[in-house]
Amino acid sequence: MQLIVFDLDGTLINSLEDLADSANHVLAQHSFPTHAVDAYRYFVGDGVRKLIERILPAEERKDWRIEQCRKEFVDYYKIHMEDKTSVYEGIADLLKTLKARGLKIAVATNKVNIAVAPLMAKYFPEIRFDSMIGQREGIPVKPAPQIMFDILKETGCQPSETLHVGDTATDMQLAHNAGVTPVGVLWGYRPLEELQEAGAKFIIEKPEELLGLV
Repeated sequence: MQLIVFDLDGTLINSLEDLADSANHVLAQHSFPTHAVDAYRYFVGDGVRKLIERILPAEERKDWRIEQCRKEFVDYYKIHMEDKTSVYEGIADLLKTLKARGLKIAVATNKVNIAVAPLMAKYFPEIRFDSMIGQREGIPVKPAPQIMFDILKETGCQPSETLHVGDTATDMQLAHNAGVTPVGVLWGYRPLEELQEAGAKFIIEKPEELLGLV
């Protein structure tokens, strides 16, 4: 393998509380019911618009309302995205080892693109990623494969020499859609069964287990 592409939320960083707090803030501003933090494990992962659509009351899921709340979420999250977020244990050492072995590393996430670079700079200041791409205006979110195609082009790597590491069915589907090898992780937001059903070729319980696949 030459390239390891990581999902971000639920794979490299545990950002669930900040995402939940930001989303619940938006809901509260409109006097809508809020949700337990744990419920956000199944709300996040498919981009901000889909997150907002999922958390709104059914009768409020109109395009204009979703877009209004999406903008409010992005504005609030930009300020509070580092309040409670942390790096998963073992991730920093894994990334350093991969780079020391001469492998390229990248991030493909449905998090809004403007949030990606600041988060990576804060939580991985000593690690240079070869590509980092988030959700961009006008580009379909994961599992649409364009984000992976762009990373492959930027890094000069082929699908056959690439792993995509993530914690959700969306990540596994992205890997299949782009022709790269899907690796599921069990320390993130979703259970083993979801990853298996979505076609994970490998499933790992701890970050260091990835080294055995490269």
